[in-house]
Amino acid sequence: MPVITSSYQAPRFLRNGHVQTVLPTFLPRARPPQPKHQRLELDDGDFLDLRWYHAGNKRLAILSHGLEGSAEAIYIRSMSAALLHAGWNVLAWNFRGCGGVANRLPRSYHSGESNDLRSVIDHASDAYPQIALVGFSLGGNITLKCIGEAPPHPHIVAAVAVSAPVDLASSARVLDERTDNRIYLKRFLNTLVLKIEAKARLFPKNFDIKGIRAIRTIKEFDDRFTAPMHGFLDADDYWERASSLPHLAKIKVPSLLLNALNDPLLTTPSFPQELAFHSASLHLETPSYGGHVGFLDYRLRGWHERRVVDFINAASAA
Repeated sequence: MPVITSSYQAPRFLRNGHVQTVLPTFLPRARPPQPKHQRLELDDGDFLDLRWYHAGNKRLAILSHGLEGSAEAIYIRSMSAALLHAGWNVLAWNFRGCGGVANRLPRSYHSGESNDLRSVIDHASDAYPQIALVGFSLGGNITLKCIGEAPPHPHIVAAVAVSAPVDLASSARVLDERTDNRIYLKRFLNTLVLKIEAKARLFPKNFDIKGIRAIRTIKEFDDRFTAPMHGFLDADDYWERASSLPHLAKIKVPSLLLNALNDPLLTTPSFPQELAFHSASLHLETPSYGGHVGFLDYRLRGWHERRVVDFINAASAA
């Protein structure tokens, strides 16, 4: 598919990528009704916490959150409300250790953990003949990797990744090295370090946390903890094997990668124009503005929510 010319028009006062990224967290957003909670037990003895939004619809959208996010994140709740209004039931899920509840095992989640998403899909598929996947940021990378690395479940009709770092190495570097990204870097490291310290109290033999508070980059953290905890050699091996970019050309279901060109957390590899141009299924949309999961319109509402709904509606009707 040719690269899509985006219809998104950012207000003139919202063309700064950082403003678009931060402002939505302070704005009132549509809220869905209270979800039904469910715990999905996994074969390895761990679990995933699910949030179901039922509205009597026969189609299901499965939402995956971003790094250190949760199913309760503002962008997840607002997207859920939009999907319910558009005739989709919604299932939002927490990655292992997210949502304020520690998981049972020494391991946690990581940026390419597609097997857990596959478990969620398998669990939901009996009740829904049509399933769409929607992932945000890290969850977008997981979503695209899941449907590209292996044949997806036959009930999957569409997928959308919003503000997805499909090349993890370049996004880690821009997070570590750009001075104006320090606010995000500090926030991520603070919560990641706290989680490792909590893990160390539960599994003292598995973690050496000496000097952990001196970690200043994502690369340091991933080299020391994320990679070995999940079976990777080091950060570089982890980023390479967990990225969805190598799998995008193999995607066979209608998919949309929606990444703003002024996203402060993305660089050129996360805008794979040549790859999308030669793909029959991957649609790439790169508006000039939008920040990271921003895309606010003149009413200060999330334009991307309407775009997600339009895309998966069209795919499910095909």
